[in-house]
Amino acid sequence: MANILKPGVRAPEFTLHVTPEQTISLSELKDRPVILIFYPADWSPVCSDETALFNEILPEFRKHKAELLGISVDGYWCHDAFAKNSHLHYPLLSDFEPKGEVAKKYGVYREKDGICERALFLIDKDGRIVWSYLSPIAENPGADGVLEALENLTKKEQQTIAA
Repeated sequence: MANILKPGVRAPEFTLHVTPEQTISLSELKDRPVILIFYPADWSPVCSDETALFNEILPEFRKHKAELLGISVDGYWCHDAFAKNSHLHYPLLSDFEPKGEVAKKYGVYREKDGICERALFLIDKDGRIVWSYLSPIAENPGADGVLEALENLTKKEQQTIAA
């Protein structure tokens, strides 16, 4: 069973490839919320449904100025083909080599299977995890939980600014 990182913990830093030449680091996205979607594999039926759902509600995340990143242990060429085929409009990051290194830091790597768990994280602009969720691997977790957490985070930030 995964030992998923809990709210209140500083999100582990990472730099992962989107393409052979392009990387994204978590630290590049400071000053805005970040949603991480860890998923087992490109092309699997549940992962295809999950990534398509998040793509569909991307405008809701952007209303909150949140950045959405998908992460799996598949290689960037596989991600590229999957993203193009699925018409995804957010980056898929390759946690391929060393395999699952970032997933391990977040407590969502399935060592015996060599894949990520299906997990969601919301990280605030200060780099702290404010919400996390581990879904059964065969179930699409949907986006209601992370949307609610993002809305609560936005309200909290607005109240802090107003105070």
